[in-house]
Amino acid sequence: MQTNQIANFKANEIIRKCVHCGFCLATCPTYQLLGSELDSPRGRIYLIKSSLEKNHFSGESIKHLDRCLTCRACETTCPSGVEYGKLIDIGREFVEQKRPVWQKAMRYSIRKLLTTPVLFNPIGRISRHSKKQGEAVEPIVNSKKVLLLGGCVQPVLAPNINHSIKNILAKLGFEAIETPQKQCCGAVDQHLSAEHDALIKIKSNIDTWIEFDVDTIISSASGCGLMVKDYASLFTQGDDYYQKAQEISNKTQDIAEFLIDKDLSKLELEQANISYHEPCTLQHGQKLAGLVNSILDSLGYSPAPVKDSHLCCGSAGTYSIFQPDLSNKLKKNKLNNLNASNPQMIVTANIGCLMHLQKDSEIPVKHWVELLDNQTN
Repeated sequence: MQTNQIANFKANEIIRKCVHCGFCLATCPTYQLLGSELDSPRGRIYLIKSSLEKNHFSGESIKHLDRCLTCRACETTCPSGVEYGKLIDIGREFVEQKRPVWQKAMRYSIRKLLTTPVLFNPIGRISRHSKKQGEAVEPIVNSKKVLLLGGCVQPVLAPNINHSIKNILAKLGFEAIETPQKQCCGAVDQHLSAEHDALIKIKSNIDTWIEFDVDTIISSASGCGLMVKDYASLFTQGDDYYQKAQEISNKTQDIAEFLIDKDLSKLELEQANISYHEPCTLQHGQKLAGLVNSILDSLGYSPAPVKDSHLCCGSAGTYSIFQPDLSNKLKKNKLNNLNASNPQMIVTANIGCLMHLQKDSEIPVKHWVELLDNQTN
């Protein structure tokens, strides 16, 4: 079966699950802002269905699909289990061929900039979030090894995050081996309809990571973690990479998943009145809603409830670049809600959300794991 036939088959399977109940309207950030049915999951499903069946779409169709944040809040709400995230990727890939040349050129340029270290690193260092790093804790002798995903932009923008995690894990008896990763996990390419380039990166990552003899792969960026957990879904069972992708996906955990059952009493905490922003990729994508909150509560932070915590902050990968107006409106709403409890600090679990919120925040925005490692604060 050809690739486009497989994609159409998958899309039709997903579309048939939608019963047009409209529950998704209440949780869709763009529908809440714009009030347009075509800027809701139900409307976009209609556009994709029409495109696949009639091979008909227009610039307006592309506009409405582009406005989707792929936050997957609709998946959390949907009573029918519609896998909207997978469907929107298929729909975007299908309509990409009719995108104006200038848009294709812009998207290609941004994609290459963000996923090519030699291009991104000099720019990233200018806007670096954290610069000072504390002394590294020596790992315990005979400690158990885990693989820590290095990421492509996080080491440049916020090196303290993985530095803190290494310190935390060392105190808990684990040695974190950071991946020699010099390329993206594939998420940027995948969500900008460059599936071929995404698969090249994904296969390279799988081949590299599978060589490490570890039981656990840890991600500190929820967006990357979600992508890696989805690796297996990108291959058919007959593909040579399917089993290897399944192994990588099964081993991957968000740092919160790894720490939830660990004894954290020996850690030196930074005491602060905090507000917690839960990334869409963690609560809707990885289905780990409330997990970080439970850890923070157990450590005595007890962040106040945040209004509309299920709605996206507007970062959403490259969304803030291509949809700045909508992105900034969502960011303003999110910061207003996060600041309602007058916190000293905002914490989150994804580098994209962190950098996005920090741009307009009057108080510090950090990754929540930085609270657990006083050496970097």
